[in-house]
Amino acid sequence: MRRKLARGLGLDVIPDAVLRTGDKGSTDGLSFDERFQRLDGAMSVNPRQAGQLMGRNVIVVDDVMTSGATLAAVAEVCHAAGATRICVLTLARVDKDA
Repeated sequence: MRRKLARGLGLDVIPDAVLRTGDKGSTDGLSFDERFQRLDGAMSVNPRQAGQLMGRNVIVVDDVMTSGATLAAVAEVCHAAGATRICVLTLARVDKDA
């Protein structure tokens, strides 16, 4: 998905720009707040790719958004690495009330 999007928009793809640090466990079955707590500090910028984010616009692509905790964690570390603008794109949103 991300490669086709990038190709169509003329953008670079850096699939390993952000890494999950340590095993914080699954977020399945957790509440909204618990998901954010679980992912606090769970992401870091790949030191080999950090320079690629500095001063650039970043699009974070994910297939499904549940609470947004993962996307928020990724956006946070991208911002800390110097990304100037961070946009999020998902294909689907989980509706917990359905």
